[in-house]
Amino acid sequence: MDVSKIKDPSFIKDLTDDELIALSSDIRQFLIEKCAITGGHIGANLGVVELTIAIHRSFNSPEDKIIFDVGHQAYIHKILTGRGDKFDTLRQYKGLSGFPKLSESPHDVWEAGHSSTSLSAAIGMAKARDIMGDDYDVIPVIGDGALTGGMALEALNHIGHDKTDMTIVLNDNEMSIAPNVGAMHNMFGRLRTNQNYNRAKVDIDGFLSKLPGGHKLRDSADRIKDSLKYLVVTGVFFEELGIKYVGPVDGHNYNDLKEAFETSKRIKGPVIVHVITKKGKGYRPAEDDKIGTWHGLGPYKLETGEQVKGNTTAPAWSQIFSDTIQEFAEKDKRVVAITPAMPVGSKLTRFQSELPKQFFDVGIAEQHAVTMSAGLAANGMLPYVAIYSTFLQRAYDQMLHDVDRQNLHVVFGIDRSGLVGADGETHQGVFDIPFLSHMPNISIMMPKDENEARHMLHSAFYEYSGPVAVRYPRGNGLGVAIDKALQSIPFGKWETLHKGEEIAVLSFGPTLQLIEEVRNELLKEGIKIEVVNARFIKPLDTDYLDQLVKENKSIITVEESMLSGGFGSMVVNYYNDQNQPMDIKRIGISDEYIEHGDVELLLNDIGISKANIINEIKQLLKRKNEKN
Repeated sequence: MDVSKIKDPSFIKDLTDDELIALSSDIRQFLIEKCAITGGHIGANLGVVELTIAIHRSFNSPEDKIIFDVGHQAYIHKILTGRGDKFDTLRQYKGLSGFPKLSESPHDVWEAGHSSTSLSAAIGMAKARDIMGDDYDVIPVIGDGALTGGMALEALNHIGHDKTDMTIVLNDNEMSIAPNVGAMHNMFGRLRTNQNYNRAKVDIDGFLSKLPGGHKLRDSADRIKDSLKYLVVTGVFFEELGIKYVGPVDGHNYNDLKEAFETSKRIKGPVIVHVITKKGKGYRPAEDDKIGTWHGLGPYKLETGEQVKGNTTAPAWSQIFSDTIQEFAEKDKRVVAITPAMPVGSKLTRFQSELPKQFFDVGIAEQHAVTMSAGLAANGMLPYVAIYSTFLQRAYDQMLHDVDRQNLHVVFGIDRSGLVGADGETHQGVFDIPFLSHMPNISIMMPKDENEARHMLHSAFYEYSGPVAVRYPRGNGLGVAIDKALQSIPFGKWETLHKGEEIAVLSFGPTLQLIEEVRNELLKEGIKIEVVNARFIKPLDTDYLDQLVKENKSIITVEESMLSGGFGSMVVNYYNDQNQPMDIKRIGISDEYIEHGDVELLLNDIGISKANIINEIKQLLKRKNEKN
């Protein structure tokens, strides 16, 4: 079947088992071929082909609400709901989103790029249904790794307490982004191997329902089963919460899936269908992945699965940071690394392997990771939290209340700061400066290159105090020479890279490379701007800002971040507080979410481009000349 021509999922209901199997094969081949060109979350989607088809066969989208947790596994859903013809544009500029998106289709009822949200959304939708007297099913699809997120557990507690009618599909592939960890993961392992309890429960219920007075007998049997189940199955977590458990079910067997969903629909109240799937199924390179490399990736060679890499030989920013932290940890056992399920993305797998006692992967639990780091710091350790900017948002209160308020010395490596490209709105790392900068004790930095990054980390661990956040972008460094000896960076002091005459451009991180290009272009016209590495986003270098007043220079700030509450706003506020009028132009992101696409195209859209910065500089110079 040409799956790119599918218009809606209604045709699935009439397919035979053989036709369903053929459809699964066609979809897998389609995904493997398309993602080889565009990249994407291929492993997760290959694992849920049969599951997604089975859900659409048993339920009626969009009347029934299918809610994908995270959204990484929604590609099959997109194909079945008429978007297969757009897969050439997957995660591309102005193209198909890699996540569910309300504006794309009425079948997308919930947007999510972060895990553990589906159950809370589901109970909200189910309560709306019940209040309004509507009649539709609510089907959240959540991975086993996402259940380590506290929000999911809070929702389960509420769902079980209120007996809210829904079918929870637990997609258990034993991995999230990296191999899952913790007691919850171990419980699922026991459930996978204990099918006797569920089989006996179904048999007894079916037998009793056929007898006169069967409902009374069934009530008595329920009490007996509550006692017997402890003898038969070691994991009774969901049933103790008040959620009926069905499974484990083979997530690649259509008959088993159909039977499980029919059972769940007959039961009034919440049901969890525990489905076992294989991540990457149908494509050997993805199936063989044991550490999460195939969770999300760029283009790859179709025949071998080998990833297509860029031409740069410079190390990845994540590698620079992880290697430096490990260097510290090997000499100082107080240095420990913590990550919320991101050892692969944060390039900490070598640290994990070689220094296991000093490494903690806490699973998808950002809040716990941050407060755990505070506890470590309170007892004299030197914790390093490796976390993506977009995921740090989830631990805002823990940053404020547990780390910053107590002024504890925790170093945060904020990965993927700035625009990240293909993952789009939910993953752009552009909010951390505004939500961190107003915390009284924290220091925020961003290096211009990998050599400065190492000196910055050394200073953060051994020269500074209190909470320190060091931001770094996605991708590779610049390939600069690395100093052998680590040096201290004077706290709160900026670096003037080039002296200039009338305009000072303040920026930090990779944007400085763009400012260098701007400077070189303007020199051809005889315009000499000052270029400043504002490596300390907080605190500001107020001595330098005061000097600019004396030199009567105008200012342009450039940041790959939100303008509201950002670096440029902090500069403006400083001068306002001094009652000092200054001609300042801020360039950054206005009040909008940035979609997915090539980073260079997105930067051009928001004005962080050579042409726009040159234009703004010339406008500032024109105003200065008119005043004079």
